[in-house]
Amino acid sequence: MTTPHLGQTMSWEFKEGVVELRLHRTPCNEIGSKSLDELEAFSRYLQSLDSSAHAVLIYSDLKCGFCAGADLRELYQRSQAMATSDAAKGVREFLERIHSALNIIDASPLTTIAAVNGVVFGGGFELALACDLIVADKTARFAFPELRLGLIPGFGGIPRLKRDISNAVVRDLLLTGRSFNATKAQQIGLASQVVAEGEVLRAARATAAQIAKFDRGTSATAKQFIKPIPHEELRREIDIFCELFSRPAVQAGLKKFVESKDAQPYLP
Repeated sequence: MTTPHLGQTMSWEFKEGVVELRLHRTPCNEIGSKSLDELEAFSRYLQSLDSSAHAVLIYSDLKCGFCAGADLRELYQRSQAMATSDAAKGVREFLERIHSALNIIDASPLTTIAAVNGVVFGGGFELALACDLIVADKTARFAFPELRLGLIPGFGGIPRLKRDISNAVVRDLLLTGRSFNATKAQQIGLASQVVAEGEVLRAARATAAQIAKFDRGTSATAKQFIKPIPHEELRREIDIFCELFSRPAVQAGLKKFVESKDAQPYLP
């Protein structure tokens, strides 16, 4: 066992061959600049692990769910505080950084498991998609609500979802903005397991223990073969997001979102 790393938005610990990343930023694990700093530190930590590790487990400490996505309030406020050219550069830099961190998780030779519950929206959905397996609490709901703001997912969600399931389902999620429940997620091949409410962490840990029975090198080779990273499409997604983000209609939609008094304005 190693000394746990305790962060402001996420913490991690390595024990019995499994790295557990715990998300705990209130209100619902929104991914902003601090979260990104810590996610980058976690991705560097993953790259430094010795051969005793075999799995990574990512889960939320919060009852609201796994993650509500990007911290759009912070992104909007930072962009408003900059000149137009600087704001565009800042958004692109943010996306490139988070793509880099998620690509490390995606390509890790360890088997990665997302244990999700409740809200799994936007950037939170994209974090789960970077993992090899998704184990879902029956309360989990998956969505890309970005279309309501005139945007597309920007953390790599479209290419990774296309890699894993049918394009028709991708279009449904992306173009309607509606959410899928855990049962639907399992039916379309998105979630590998659906478990009772409150049981997702136990089930994910049991899956990690099962993975430990197999040769790590073989697992890593198999993963590399069956899970290619769509680098070109990921770069194209960043370009499209940045172009959309600069549009006046998108800025107006983000302003309305930021000024919303709703406690959970991200809900479809």
